[in-house]
Amino acid sequence: MNDKQKKPQKLKARLPRGFVDRTAGDIRAVNEMTAKIREVYEHYGFDPLETPLFEYTDALGKFLPDSDRPNEGVFSLQDDDEQWMSLRYDLTAPLARHVAENFNEIQLPYRTYRAGYVFRNEKPGPGRFRQFMQFDADTVGAPGVQADAEMCMMMADTLEALGIKRGDYVIRVNNRKVLDGVLEAIGLGGDDKAGQRLNVLRAIDKLDKFGPEGVALLLGPGRKDESGDFTKGAGLNQDQIDKVLFFVGIKDYAESAARLAELVVGTARGSEGVEELNFIAALVTSAGYGADRIKIDPSVVRGLEYYTGPVYEAELSFDVTNEKGDKVVFGSVGGGGRYDGLVSRFMGQPVPATGFSIGVSRLMTALKNLGKLGASEVIEPVLVTVMDGDVEAMGRYQKMTQELRAAGIRAEMFQGNWKKFGNQLKYADRRGCPVAIIQGGDERAEGVVQIKDLIEGKRLSGEIEDNASWREARVAQETAPEADLVAKVREILAAQAEDRKRAGGNV
Repeated sequence: MNDKQKKPQKLKARLPRGFVDRTAGDIRAVNEMTAKIREVYEHYGFDPLETPLFEYTDALGKFLPDSDRPNEGVFSLQDDDEQWMSLRYDLTAPLARHVAENFNEIQLPYRTYRAGYVFRNEKPGPGRFRQFMQFDADTVGAPGVQADAEMCMMMADTLEALGIKRGDYVIRVNNRKVLDGVLEAIGLGGDDKAGQRLNVLRAIDKLDKFGPEGVALLLGPGRKDESGDFTKGAGLNQDQIDKVLFFVGIKDYAESAARLAELVVGTARGSEGVEELNFIAALVTSAGYGADRIKIDPSVVRGLEYYTGPVYEAELSFDVTNEKGDKVVFGSVGGGGRYDGLVSRFMGQPVPATGFSIGVSRLMTALKNLGKLGASEVIEPVLVTVMDGDVEAMGRYQKMTQELRAAGIRAEMFQGNWKKFGNQLKYADRRGCPVAIIQGGDERAEGVVQIKDLIEGKRLSGEIEDNASWREARVAQETAPEADLVAKVREILAAQAEDRKRAGGNV
């Protein structure tokens, strides 16, 4: 029998499905983008709020626990007091909990914005991740649709602040109340028709996917897909189907408003919804936002199960090339609406609220397509090399590094194996460092440093044929007194920036 212990299995490094690592470039792009979004929100008088990643599961609204382990759609765990907690699914439910919990201390209307990661326990796929960032803005305690109009204007201003020009986006606005009025007008009012109304909402939510013909089948007898699977329809007759499709098919609200008003006449909720849409249109027009920026559009149907009044969606209208090489319209990058029932779940009294959410990752993809991100180039650090490892020499190198940093220059002292100097310059080259600082014993005795312009050196190296010529030319390297270190490095960095500018690159 072999008593030798088995060699422990080497741990395999693997990323969980549906999650991604973020590189320096992506992080900087997100920071650049969110800073611009935050600036617009602050100008509108909104204040930041941060809530934890975990909430009690029953606070998440539609994801109430209905089994022993409530992990359908959310990632859940049981606390030591046997209460279920879940990673937040969005940023709105935590806001509703925060408002309800601090209702007596909060000044209404409460205007806040939040940015952070949300989590979905769903099957990942191309472009679908289990963790992604959202950036929300909400007004709680404002019942008038002027708050909804302001949200739409803020969405438009945000997109323009990010460099998306007019004509490349539109904020589309609809109202849940109008659809409720249409459904009531075709005989689907009352509590006994709630299930059928929900089926209608789910059917028209497939408009983008299946088109009017497919939605007509889902509103009527049902639809069979290519695999042969059959989805039972809402059971409407042809007249009812025509009226629903007319509503969601309106392209020019001004031309169709009168007919829409006739369609919902006699339904208090529908008429109220039409009035609210007209009011929003008048407000945004008065503020200088034409229909090319904010448009009343009854074809906006997403989220109608959730929202109680106006709904709005930010849509980008320029073409991009998808993974198949086809030109497609980019589409939605965010949306929101009025959700008067969410805070009320905790309060037992009506608390009006409206807000919108931006999908940060999707919007970042759009901005990269437009070349609007990464325009401010990050300059890699100046490298202070290490020639000697004694305490006095190391102290001098560290002092130089701190002097550069104190002057606002990005710098680092080499922290690897300093005994092979060639490896330090290889590191600087691979890192893209613009300048290297070199001081050996001779330079230290004279109180000077060698300053090597690595960018110019790389360019000139192509013009020098052999090592002897290189050493003779001492390519792009100069000697300077220690006291002039910062000034000389600044001079070299400024010259490099001017070269990039002349070459048409970024400064």
